[in-house]
Amino acid sequence: MFHQGACSDTMEADGRYMMENNYAYSRRLLDWCQEEEVPLMYASSAAVYGAGTVFREELRHESPLNVYGYSKFLFDQHVRKRLPERSAQIAGFRYFNVYGPNEQHKGRMASVAYHGFNQFRAEGKVRLFVGTDGYPDGGQRRDFIHVDDVVNVNLYFLEHREVSGVYNCGTGRAQTFNDVAVAVANGVRRSRGEPELTLEQLVGGGMVEYIPFPAQLAGKYQSFTEADVTRLREAGYPGEFMDVAKGVGAYVDHLLGGKA
Repeated sequence: MFHQGACSDTMEADGRYMMENNYAYSRRLLDWCQEEEVPLMYASSAAVYGAGTVFREELRHESPLNVYGYSKFLFDQHVRKRLPERSAQIAGFRYFNVYGPNEQHKGRMASVAYHGFNQFRAEGKVRLFVGTDGYPDGGQRRDFIHVDDVVNVNLYFLEHREVSGVYNCGTGRAQTFNDVAVAVANGVRRSRGEPELTLEQLVGGGMVEYIPFPAQLAGKYQSFTEADVTRLREAGYPGEFMDVAKGVGAYVDHLLGGKA
């Protein structure tokens, strides 16, 4: 059992650690890169937008809900100040909900697709949160992007070092957690030679289950995200993005192949 004060001390320590790594250390790294004229591509996050409904790279739409989002937000603001007099490329990417191979090391922070796959294989069901913020059960909507698409965005900027700025890295298409659960369940079912099922059939058969929303996430949870990719397109990025059915389906096939 933890004393309440101990919990508070732990949260405060986590916050300091996050600010040191995501903000202070990033500033030092940026200073070195600019002094040495070395391009810097770094990871920001869609968490900078908080509970907003417009996900465009503008200060008026940015209001993070937690210290992680705030640390990313602060560094993005620092980058914006440095951009006019940069000596080398600075490109920040606000990653939305990334999923795909090689994320198992992230533990509980791994994607809902990864956790859903493991749940379905072990228990025959995928568990999702009940509805929040006016959304139905499992109906919260996020911009889910496959890691292969993320890599393609990064490679584009690596090859176009004349382009700098802070950019959203998402598909521009919000889809529900239910969509992810359906793609996971049907991906596994296909591998077994079983027919695909609709969401209603999966829920009715107990293969998708809704669990209570955690109290500790109240006020800190993004029930909706959808990247505005206008600036990414203006920067010249031409690639298309996989939807959940295609991307999660491919990920399930990868996991079923015994790969991490």
